[in-house]
Amino acid sequence: MGEWLSDVFFGWIYDVFYTLQKSICYLLDFIRDIFCKLAGIETVNIRYRKNAKNVMGHPDIVFLRAQIAVFCDGSLWHGYEWDKKKEQIKTNRDYWIPKIERNMERDFNYTEELIEQGWLVLRFWDFEIKEDVKACADKIELALKNRIRK
Repeated sequence: MGEWLSDVFFGWIYDVFYTLQKSICYLLDFIRDIFCKLAGIETVNIRYRKNAKNVMGHPDIVFLRAQIAVFCDGSLWHGYEWDKKKEQIKTNRDYWIPKIERNMERDFNYTEELIEQGWLVLRFWDFEIKEDVKACADKIELALKNRIRK
């Protein structure tokens, strides 16, 4: 029984991360499309990095020239509506509650530090990307326009 449960759990975790990864890819495709449209050309060379290890917090998408860091946060792991959600955790509470609260604190600290260094930090919840990736891409487009003009 325990082996079956772990297979189901890890299968679920895989599905969540796979969906999030696909959402990030869709977001990047929208960004490229937006810039092609803005430039009036078929291809545009907008430089960005995915999962940048050299930027504090390892943002999911980084535009170095514009100093924009984009984080795509999973609602469970990063504490969306945490006051309600933590009451729903029934097993291993002594582990999960402090872990997720540390994630939330780390996210806050990274955001503050990046802002102090002159970065614009954009954070999107996984469900926001999944529900309306175009709206997320529009926010990034606006931020890029404003930052590159300066």
